Amino acid sequence: MLWESVEPRGALRERFGLDSFDEASSWLTKVLSEVWAVEAVACERIIISGDNAIAWVRTDQAVLTDQEGLVVKWSRAQEQFDKFAATAELIDALHGQGVPVAPPRASVDGELRVIVDSGPWPLSMTVQPAIEADLLDTTDETAVRAAGACLATLHEALATHQDSRLTGRAWAAPEQEQSLHRMETWLESHDAGLAPAASERLREHLTSLPPIDVEPQLIHNDYRASNVLTKGSEVVAVLDFDEVGRDYCISDLANPFFGTHFTKWQPTPASVREVLLEGYQSVRPLGRIERQWLEVLVLWRGIQAIPPGDDPAGWANAV
Repeated sequence: MLWESVEPRGALRERFGLDSFDEASSWLTKVLSEVWAVEAVACERIIISGDNAIAWVRTDQAVLTDQEGLVVKWSRAQEQFDKFAATAELIDALHGQGVPVAPPRASVDGELRVIVDSGPWPLSMTVQPAIEADLLDTTDETAVRAAGACLATLHEALATHQDSRLTGRAWAAPEQEQSLHRMETWLESHDAGLAPAASERLREHLTSLPPIDVEPQLIHNDYRASNVLTKGSEVVAVLDFDEVGRDYCISDLANPFFGTHFTKWQPTPASVREVLLEGYQSVRPLGRIERQWLEVLVLWRGIQAIPPGDDPAGWANAV
């Protein structure tokens, strides 16, 4: 399990209709052979996260001459199948634009995301190369700066893509009005008062926040250390585009969980944020108003991240 405290074999059976790791491995071998013409040597591990699963599969070097390993992702969330297909196409396009991603491998029918059957329900599946690298180390300033520059490059590439399957519902009002309304509504109705001084600062900021002077676009929506792979201090891949959607670029920069690795949830130090922003602005400088909005978003999301009860990670002190 990636983050849940449940028994993994039961989750594998209940969510995907596979009774054991061996049965899942056999099923994967069959699907890869029939749908992708890939001969798997072994399934090394499977991780389950909600309605999704990820498997690391080793293949025969004679079949894949450029690499041995594959990552196979599948999901039972049928309401997301159209978006998953669009995401696979997007990742493939980003790869063509030179953005460091793990490009999906086309099936024998040329599809980048395929609906397959595991028994009780259909699953949406994609196959990508396994990239041997490390998760971003936020204590490495050079790597963090590179991650900032990579995010800006990613945003520039995403700005050229338009796909209604990725943007979700139509917005009923301009995005900035919705953003302001969400923050104001949260302060009035959902703020638990865990950091009253920070909440008051947010309230004051909102009264004088000018209209943002940039347009929303597709963004990653989950850009953090566990989704950025590095070799040394170089970013070699950005992972997990499942949350991609339409918002302001600064929303990615304001992610309070930028420094997190899966179950290790701790505030991102201000010094790390500064280095990330420095790298970002080396490619895509922010204007004065965009910087002002970023400051407000960082504060709001930091307050939202404070857990009820015990706060061993120090989220309240971080805002």
